[in-house]
Amino acid sequence: MFGIIRPCGEHACPSLRDAWRAHLCGLCLTLRDGQGQGARLATNYDTLIISVLTEAQLPSASPHRIAGPCALRGFRSADVVDARARGARLAAAVSLVLAAGKIRDHVADGDAAAGTGPARRRLAAHWEAGGARLGAGVGFDTATLVSTVDRQLELERRAASSSGSDGAGGQQVALLDLTGPAEEAAAAAFAHTAVLAGRPGNAEALAEAGRFFGRIAHLLDAVEDQEDDAARGAFNPLTATGTTRQEARRLCDDAAHGLTLALGELELEERHLVDTLLGTEVRRAVERAFGHHSTTASYERPGWVRKSAAGLTTFLTCGLWRPRWSKKKGRPCEDRCYLRDGSCCDCCDCCDCSCCD
Repeated sequence: MFGIIRPCGEHACPSLRDAWRAHLCGLCLTLRDGQGQGARLATNYDTLIISVLTEAQLPSASPHRIAGPCALRGFRSADVVDARARGARLAAAVSLVLAAGKIRDHVADGDAAAGTGPARRRLAAHWEAGGARLGAGVGFDTATLVSTVDRQLELERRAASSSGSDGAGGQQVALLDLTGPAEEAAAAAFAHTAVLAGRPGNAEALAEAGRFFGRIAHLLDAVEDQEDDAARGAFNPLTATGTTRQEARRLCDDAAHGLTLALGELELEERHLVDTLLGTEVRRAVERAFGHHSTTASYERPGWVRKSAAGLTTFLTCGLWRPRWSKKKGRPCEDRCYLRDGSCCDCCDCCDCSCCD
């Protein structure tokens, strides 16, 4: 599971945490039902926002059910968003396409072990096809997302070439040019939730919110991976454009402010979870990325077999086990667990909602 939005499991109110988990588990199960067990690895903390936005605009479009025990929930049953929900299916489609793009990006960065590149490309193509099928079922053309992924890779190649030659023989690529494809992808997905909910008046504000969210997600990913990318010789947008962490923080803060303003323009039947995830939790994600910067992890590159085994073990243990090269190795349980992330705060004022009074 990857993404920036992880509600505080230590202090967040139980009703909010359960609502978030219903969408997270619902997305995971929708991926399973729509693309097979392996597709659950594409579960994304951030794309579940699509399911949340759809339900917030039209709760009746998001039926729930009781799911059976799951290892990631401590073998407990739970209320989850049903795979029939249009928002969950859209979120699953976007998750598959973005995960496919991430695989292709790893191959482009040279992260694939010798001989595994073709297999990874086939998996990416398989997931893209599955995402297209799920998207078509809810009227969303995932070709928009695929084109943004392709454009992202092309921009990164141009930026890497320009930085490697000190700008000679090529046009410099600005940081916000590099975040542009992520912004467009998020804008398209967010705006389509207005179509699913029958709220066309929300489409413009949702697209604006998506652009800001896409920018923040891209920047935070760059900030958190910068040292790792440098050690591996991989592309990083901050390094390639010579952007300082201070400037990246300013851009994140500005985008978070714009995101809050865009959310205020939405007509929603249920606001609390949306405002918490895209408001409070986005700001906490920014604080985590810039405030908890660590230089203690070992970045020795393991082989692809060890990396694959470690990734699977981490997933099956809900993040509690981490390999020795992980940046979260040795951190407290609440920092490692996928569903219990208490690292976002140091006090008990996370929840200020009336439901917990």
